[in-house]
Amino acid sequence: MARERKEISNEYKWDLDKMYPNREAMEADIAYIEGGLKEVASYKGKLSDSADSLYKVLKLMEDISRKISHYYVYTHMRHHEDTRINENLADSSKSEMISTDLSKATAYIVPEIITMDEGLLTSYLKDERLGHYKKMIDEILRDKPYTLSDKEEEIMAAASELAGVPENTYEMLSYADMKFPEITDEEGKKVRLDMFNYSKFIKSKDRRVRQEAFEAEFGTYKKYSNTMASTLFGGIKAEIFNSSIRKYPSALFASLYADNISLDVYNNLIESIHENIPALDKYIGLKKKYFGLDEVHMYDLYVPMAEDFKMEISYEEAQEIIIKALEPMGQDYVTLIKRAFDEKWIDVYENEGKRGGAYSWGSYDSHPYILMSYNNDLNSMFTLIHELGHSMHSYLSHESQPYIYSSYKIFVAEVASTVNENLLIKYLLKNAKSDEEKIYLLNYYLEQFRTTVYRQTLFAEFEKISHEKVESGQPMTAKHFTEIYYDLNKLYYGGSCNVDELVGIEWARIPHFYSNFYVYKYATGFSAATVLSNMILNEEEAVPRYIEFLRSGGSEYPLDQLRHAGVDMEDKSAVDGALKVFADLVDELEALISK
Repeated sequence: MARERKEISNEYKWDLDKMYPNREAMEADIAYIEGGLKEVASYKGKLSDSADSLYKVLKLMEDISRKISHYYVYTHMRHHEDTRINENLADSSKSEMISTDLSKATAYIVPEIITMDEGLLTSYLKDERLGHYKKMIDEILRDKPYTLSDKEEEIMAAASELAGVPENTYEMLSYADMKFPEITDEEGKKVRLDMFNYSKFIKSKDRRVRQEAFEAEFGTYKKYSNTMASTLFGGIKAEIFNSSIRKYPSALFASLYADNISLDVYNNLIESIHENIPALDKYIGLKKKYFGLDEVHMYDLYVPMAEDFKMEISYEEAQEIIIKALEPMGQDYVTLIKRAFDEKWIDVYENEGKRGGAYSWGSYDSHPYILMSYNNDLNSMFTLIHELGHSMHSYLSHESQPYIYSSYKIFVAEVASTVNENLLIKYLLKNAKSDEEKIYLLNYYLEQFRTTVYRQTLFAEFEKISHEKVESGQPMTAKHFTEIYYDLNKLYYGGSCNVDELVGIEWARIPHFYSNFYVYKYATGFSAATVLSNMILNEEEAVPRYIEFLRSGGSEYPLDQLRHAGVDMEDKSAVDGALKVFADLVDELEALISK
């Protein structure tokens, strides 16, 4: 049972008082924000009047946004410490309302800049004060071909709430209304299955438990498949409506355009995976041999090898290991990691009411903070070093970039965290004390590859095919979605597995399909990080390049940032290089279990 927060030593709790030492300081920021919102609204219709007006409104918007960000992050982190405290919930809710007020108050700025006479805007940009905002203005103008009239934009903004209905329906059905049956666990006890404990049972050493959990979970979704199909079809239609009204060539193009990502990146990822399926087949074949199975079913994929090998790692031991694993990053990076440990950036342990999961967060005017629930195991150590990667990325971006260019894009967000993870697994493998430990670690790493690169690419391909069919005018039913998903599983796993027919319904339980064309970023980020971590270990000049990548924040487009770091994601060889690492690790695993 989790402890109360007051029972945990302060050395294991983050120090949010650095953000606001008292309530008066927070109230002062709120007063500044509320005054600023009134002032920024007063410039509506006046941006063409003079360079001075344009500068003042952009400066005001930047300053207010910076204050709101600080306030928003603080109130939400306070709430996450113990979600039972009503005062903190009220503060976080107020910060959300003020953030919405900012969006409303500044909504006129982009349309006015887009409709401004080009010659007039060019003349204004000669003002030295506006040089700071030139990149931001260039990005606004880049969207001009896909921006509608003021009235049309108002209609699209009003309709945007409707686009969230399919996802909300999915969540209510999956998390609230859907009832899963009981299964019999390893000890012969009846246990009610749900979306959360399924991951535990699908990894069970007992094959009967795995099969029973798989059939109960997926069988339940099959019962609701028509409703789920209608919901997913509605989500896809909403995305296509938005992209077509704005005259994007396709929903996929629209999604990639925001980050200036080319279609080649998406298509090359899928092509590389197809070409490297034999390595996946070999890996699954080794699991078949290791467990002595006559054939591998879909419910056998997640059971870990060397499961009886246990790694108990205290938080203090994890700190020592992480520092050693990250030494290739250089002394400055390691010193920053030590600061995170020593200066109470991390909220370490679970407590009653604490938000679940893990994240790295902070404002431009604070250092990053990490929330997690450390559990003295390998997974906790990887979670810690993962979030430290995000924190180092944020810290160095904020240190090097002005506020408006300090936030990096989602496309590169997982690179820094995964580079850290890769350096850790390589350190652990190098220092493993037995073959059993190596098998345990290799399986852990290979599963990361399988679930993050192969599996997320399968998801990405499912999204691509489904959207293309809807864009061509084809209605999509449960039968259509299930056929597409089953055929993809046959393509990815058919060479090594008995692809159970029931896996075709898995599309119905994947929440990411309501965040259109998002999942591919997990696969590309993991691939880029794999290549970069190898460079860091083997090329002297790789570390300074990588540190500059972390420092670049949002000052460049993601593909350019990664090229400067040393990996070109438009070149198919980038993903191929990552998958070569996977294949080499499979060979290493084969040598170990063949002894």
